Amino acid sequence: MKSNPIKSAVGRGELQIGTWLNMLRNPESLTMFKQAGLDFVRMDMEHSSPSIETVANFAAMGRALDFPLMVRPPEANREWITRLLDIGVYNLHCPQVDTPEHAYEIVQASRYAPDGSRGMGGPSSGNDYDVSLPIGERLKFTNEQVFITVMFESDQAFSHLDEIASMDGIDAITLGYQDLAQDLGVLGTPDQDRIIDDRRNQILEVAAKYGKTCAMLVNSHEQARHWRDAGVLIVNYSSDVSVLMDGYTSALKEIRP
Repeated sequence: MKSNPIKSAVGRGELQIGTWLNMLRNPESLTMFKQAGLDFVRMDMEHSSPSIETVANFAAMGRALDFPLMVRPPEANREWITRLLDIGVYNLHCPQVDTPEHAYEIVQASRYAPDGSRGMGGPSSGNDYDVSLPIGERLKFTNEQVFITVMFESDQAFSHLDEIASMDGIDAITLGYQDLAQDLGVLGTPDQDRIIDDRRNQILEVAAKYGKTCAMLVNSHEQARHWRDAGVLIVNYSSDVSVLMDGYTSALKEIRP
């Protein structure tokens, strides 16, 4: 059975840099991203359209390449967590985690007993069709590979910051800055960056307090360096859509008369 490279790397304190996938649907692109030097990609099912079959193909390619795939499901519930884990996705990026009760449900759905109550299945992509280990050892190994990141995207979530961040089975914490800015009433205002950066610092502090990994979405080289230097270990830089749009827009400005 395959281990999870991203979990091993952050355990060693190594910076992991990835990007969002919103548009690309060819798993072969993972070879390109790995060659470019990225450490992972994060596929978005909440705000874009990949099917479960497409995600399964990416997961299989990622496992073959030892190149981690992270997925944000449409909703962080038992149904989606079970399906994604069973098709071979070790890394789940869980949106809209507002309460300790929701965080606990995520942990329970993502780990086999005694660490949770994940539903049992047979040979699958999630265990590389390898059931040669005794079942107790296999389930223990699988639990150890799962990596759960929860997103704080509301003011309510921040009122439970310590309770969620301290929970066993939550591996990393982050925030969704646009939804959070909207919830705080500062989206698009001059105060947005200052207020969201204050919340980012709260995430960093509580991650350090409880020995959790801090993840952060950034949209510029300057942001990436800033949060890297502040102690963020998982940096998600931009997206396939933004990089392509920016690249072509910049090139066409130079080409057109």
